[in-house]
Amino acid sequence: MSQLGLGMTRDEEVDEGRRPRRRGSYRAVIVAFVALLAMVGVVAFAGIHWITAGDDFSGDGTGSVTVVVHPGDALRTIGSTLAAAGVVKSGDAFVTAADDQPKASSISAGTYVLRRGMSGAAAVALMLDPSSRTVGKLVIPEGLRMSQVVTAAANATGLSQDDLRASLAKAGLLGLPTYANGNPEGYLFPATYQFAKGVSADQVVTTMLQRFDKAALDSDLTTRAQSMGMTPAQVVVVASILEVEAAPADYNKVARVIYNRLAQGKALQLDSTVNYGLGTADLHLSQAQLKTDTPYNTYLHKGLPSGAIDSPGDAAIEAALDPAPGNWMYFITTDVKNKVTKFTSSYAQFLLWKAEFQKSSG
Repeated sequence: MSQLGLGMTRDEEVDEGRRPRRRGSYRAVIVAFVALLAMVGVVAFAGIHWITAGDDFSGDGTGSVTVVVHPGDALRTIGSTLAAAGVVKSGDAFVTAADDQPKASSISAGTYVLRRGMSGAAAVALMLDPSSRTVGKLVIPEGLRMSQVVTAAANATGLSQDDLRASLAKAGLLGLPTYANGNPEGYLFPATYQFAKGVSADQVVTTMLQRFDKAALDSDLTTRAQSMGMTPAQVVVVASILEVEAAPADYNKVARVIYNRLAQGKALQLDSTVNYGLGTADLHLSQAQLKTDTPYNTYLHKGLPSGAIDSPGDAAIEAALDPAPGNWMYFITTDVKNKVTKFTSSYAQFLLWKAEFQKSSG
């Protein structure tokens, strides 16, 4: 029994009532299956190609569109930006074209002048063309007042200050956060910008406001401000004060003094806010200046001023959101040249340091 079938090949094994199987039939089935898979692949590829083509414009486009690529933007992010601006039909159209162009990875941050209704391939090609890059470089340092930003922007772009001020007056329509209450001071983010010839004042203002939005998103400004019992606008005000009152290394300590004084209902008594209200930048303020009533005089009015006093950068915003621990109620920069700032909870000690400052600064 155990030897039944000994010596038979696989093809010779049969069951009762069933015909022998043949190797050739297996091969035929496999060949047919492979062919079927190939056909499905061709159809799928054609379908995908058709769908992708349907999400793409054809041609080189028309008109002119200024698009900003931020540092660190990936190709997919750039594609989304272009699609939102009407340059390409979809972000995928741009990404697909970029994947086919080895040099696309060299597309860097900057401001580009492109066209509406471009194919993905045309958009990639134009962004790789140096002629599409902007030529006006605008550098906005941290702590610049809006009036100073206007002057710098006019010099860099050739726009008139009147046109820029007119755009700022309608900043609420150009991307200014609603919590700014219509005041763009503090929201023209300090950064390096590049603008094309012929850029409009609206585009300049919009670009700076968009850059603030990115900083606010990166710092999680709204959520963190709410966790502190503050509004995002109040944090921006504090950050703007830090830019003027201390060196970056002391930002978080100055922030703590501000919050401690607010918590105890004490006037902030900040020369920087008085200067802003008067349109001055004096190191020593007279008694007459200190008694001049403006919304920014924190000697006369308790609490934070009604708005920011300059454009704060990332470090100041972060310090305003994350103050150092401490019970300090006073601070004073005793050595302006070397940016030495001292902190204390003692008013008597503060007066001694104030005398030291007055002596050293003349």
